[in-house]
Amino acid sequence: MNRKKNRGFTLIEIAIVLVIIGLLLGGVLKGQELINSAKVKNLANDFRTVQTFIYGYQDKFKALPGDDPAANTHLTGGVVSTNGPVGNGVIDGLWNSQAVADESFLFWQHVRLAGFAPGSTDTATLATYIPRNTDGGIMGIQSGSSGTTQPITGLRGSYIFCSSAILGKFAKQLDITLDDGNTETGSLMVRANIPDGTPFSAAAPIPTATVDDATSYTVCMGF
Repeated sequence: MNRKKNRGFTLIEIAIVLVIIGLLLGGVLKGQELINSAKVKNLANDFRTVQTFIYGYQDKFKALPGDDPAANTHLTGGVVSTNGPVGNGVIDGLWNSQAVADESFLFWQHVRLAGFAPGSTDTATLATYIPRNTDGGIMGIQSGSSGTTQPITGLRGSYIFCSSAILGKFAKQLDITLDDGNTETGSLMVRANIPDGTPFSAAAPIPTATVDDATSYTVCMGF
């Protein structure tokens, strides 16, 4: 009876397999890099476009969205804020407000009804009304005026736009894309994350070297 000879893999076969594995891993890593790049681009776009909402609305109605005293006249279904002096050029209320009377909350209804931004105008349904970023965190805007509780100590601007639950690796890339690459200086800063609808106090910005890639943060920009 003939015995079958045991046959192992040749060095060439092993080399081919290793090359294939390397190509597959390279493809996966490249794909993940493209996904991450697209996510940062989307996050950066949020910070850029909110400014166009304000300037577009002001150009069209000569008023500030959220602070518009004639929102019910300018917009079908528009609600006028009952908190704070209306029409004084200040977006009263905190960026993460869930109070329908706050100007910072009504900001989104006004820019959406005016056609500048997509999204729900039903202020009674928070799950669909409050805008969210690509990481799932909430977004919002408030005045940068002195005397108002500010999310980050030292951040300056007429308006402060914040976006929460952003992973550290994306927060650092955002600062490189939009500002000076330093998360504790400039017009864009990073702080400890603020959970949805949670009251907050001003916090010091976090240094870039301390920002952990896998931890979620709130990123704010003044303009």
